[in-house]
Amino acid sequence: MKSRIQLFLCMLFGLFSFSSKSQPLTYLALGDSYTIGESVAEADRWPNQLAHVLSDKFAIRLAPPRIIATTGWRTDNLADAVAKADLKNEYDLVSLLIGVNNQYQGKSPQQYEQEFESLLLTAIRLAKGKKDRVFVVSIPDYGFTPFGKSTQASITAALDRFNAINKRISARHGVAWYDITDISRHGLNDPSLVAEDGLHPSGKMYAQWVARISAHVAKQLGT
Repeated sequence: MKSRIQLFLCMLFGLFSFSSKSQPLTYLALGDSYTIGESVAEADRWPNQLAHVLSDKFAIRLAPPRIIATTGWRTDNLADAVAKADLKNEYDLVSLLIGVNNQYQGKSPQQYEQEFESLLLTAIRLAKGKKDRVFVVSIPDYGFTPFGKSTQASITAALDRFNAINKRISARHGVAWYDITDISRHGLNDPSLVAEDGLHPSGKMYAQWVARISAHVAKQLGT
């Protein structure tokens, strides 16, 4: 009788484990034109490429990423959109990449600091309160594109200040921060890294971002 009970419990546990493993993880990507993938195909957006690599290389199943991002958004625009979306605190992974339009539209670093920190805290909440399931991506440098090359030095200096802010706030809250800015600074030397609009990254550049961060993100997910 005892052995039958043990067999039943093993079968039940195995069924539960199979059911749990069969459920794909959920991923929420928050940002602006870089996250929505302005001027590239949907499959080439970096969150979608990341989901593919995590599945193909690390055997981590992700549901299709939910992306809340629009070209031109600043931190305040993104915060408004997240509030309107009325999201539940249910995501297994949340990413945040925001700030280029704060810089481009002449908003102050002080305003960015306050609003970025608020967004990061929101991201942690949406990741079920787990800061180790959140990551921040640095702002790429559009000074190294045909659009920005005439004022490259000033753009680079400004974005360095904004990235120093988001890096510092990420560290303060124990959130992973991934630097892809140096990759973006090859855009003038390698035109294939820039989309046809002369401003945004190409799918090839996004693939390089993903190649850099995917193993770290897999580790965050417990692999």
